[in-house]
Amino acid sequence: MILKNPVSRRSFVKHSLIGSISIFTLPPLVIAAYKPKLITSMDNGPEYKVDLQVPTKLFDGEQCWVHPRVGIVPRAGEAQAPRAVMTLNTLELSGSDVFKGMYEMYTDDLGQSWTEPAIVDPLAPRVEQVEDEERPVAASDFWPSWHRHTGTLLGTGHTIVYTPDWKVASPRPRHTAYSVYDPKSDQWSLWDKLAMPEDPKFLNAGAGCVQRYDEDDGTILLPLYFSPPDQNARVTVTRCNFDGTKLTYLEHGTELAIEDDSRGLHEPSLTKFKGIYYLTIRNDNRGFVARSEDGLKFSPMQAWKFDDGADLGNYNTQQHWVTHSEGLFLVYTRRGADNDHVFRHRAPLFIAQVDPEKMAVIRETEQVLVPERGARLGNFGVTMISPKETWVTVSEWMQPKGVEQYGSDGSVFVARILWEQSNGLFQA
Repeated sequence: MILKNPVSRRSFVKHSLIGSISIFTLPPLVIAAYKPKLITSMDNGPEYKVDLQVPTKLFDGEQCWVHPRVGIVPRAGEAQAPRAVMTLNTLELSGSDVFKGMYEMYTDDLGQSWTEPAIVDPLAPRVEQVEDEERPVAASDFWPSWHRHTGTLLGTGHTIVYTPDWKVASPRPRHTAYSVYDPKSDQWSLWDKLAMPEDPKFLNAGAGCVQRYDEDDGTILLPLYFSPPDQNARVTVTRCNFDGTKLTYLEHGTELAIEDDSRGLHEPSLTKFKGIYYLTIRNDNRGFVARSEDGLKFSPMQAWKFDDGADLGNYNTQQHWVTHSEGLFLVYTRRGADNDHVFRHRAPLFIAQVDPEKMAVIRETEQVLVPERGARLGNFGVTMISPKETWVTVSEWMQPKGVEQYGSDGSVFVARILWEQSNGLFQA
């Protein structure tokens, strides 16, 4: 499957034509709220502004963009700027989680212009023999991130095994998928699979939609979630070696689990702030958080709450970290935002500072990062671009049918967080 009117990799589109947020792309009632304004954090945290851009969009009744996430290649752009490479899947709106194509676009000038989305053949689905049957297998839920130790852009995600007629198979084998980007040729390597220990609990294990943490020695702390036979899904953090080409499992840490009527734990994301590692976790009923001194052995998890003790209201949706040397932030969705018409309350997309001691969201700092226009915004990514910028990328997932009546149109948003104080954690 390819999009109608496929484009050349060298074709560029100015974001001013497709849009920074303007009166042409958002209803007038929300325009004033999304002009860049200085946002003050708590406890001497960093101040920031948000510039919201729309580099591309897709909604034709058959497809839309999902999983837009960005990784950088330092100094590969114009005037020593980074090249910011976005990968994104097409979603077939007639099915559920049907991803038949992986695309890529990039900017060499910090978002002033972007290449148009172009299909990436090495990341395309392929046919594999699964349980004595030939089935399509897709790499999806992909997240590219710069690996400083080897000087490579490494993308990780997971595999989805479909039936021959493109239905998500269950139960099914699942792996962590990964690929490496070459900026000189603007090509990705053929996606490969991370080999895990030969244990039945890891037959369905992958790193879809997870935020990893790279150690100074080059080893990678890669969270993943796995489903032991006849049990709820669990999460853990693996330590992996990466030599610039091959990703290798070394060990894994605490296996966090919840035994209740939910499907378990999913889509963990990891960060490190002031010497402590923090893991945020998706669950059907509520989001969870845990901490660790070494990135592998975690304390018992606790439900996400506001600092006043009230439940955060996030459920059945991923959350990710925005980490600055002077403050820790969570990006999330939640109930209670006049959003009962949104699937699983997955819009708007919020950002708020976290109290790392309480592991709680500071209510007073909550801001809408990306507006709600009917479509869900739950599948997103976070990228450090420079000491002065962090980007949050997300698309309007145009299901269920009819979400467009609230104004959504399949836009891909780039929320540029512009720091007033430089982020001392950025390394290129």
